[in-house]
Amino acid sequence: MYDQPSEWRHGYALARQTALRSGTLYPILIRLAERGLVEACWQDEPQPGRPRRHLYRLTADGLAAAELAVTADRAGRPEEPARLARRGPAMRVVP
Repeated sequence: MYDQPSEWRHGYALARQTALRSGTLYPILIRLAERGLVEACWQDEPQPGRPRRHLYRLTADGLAAAELAVTADRAGRPEEPARLARRGPAMRVVP
């Protein structure tokens, strides 16, 4: 998500990119959405024979948190992004 923050991504693509299992990834995505760091919406036109899926992308606050995480990680201070994520704004879900 960080490399193309304005792109909508399916959870499956995020799972492949992060190597996280769905039982780990989706609760994280829900918490990030609750904190306003990720937007979520339903796929408008699913492929024939497949159910609609959620799409996700970073918000401006989410991109700032991701940039902070990368900077902190490079500086050896991984506690900074976690602190920012805990105090994030309220959930914003795109209809």
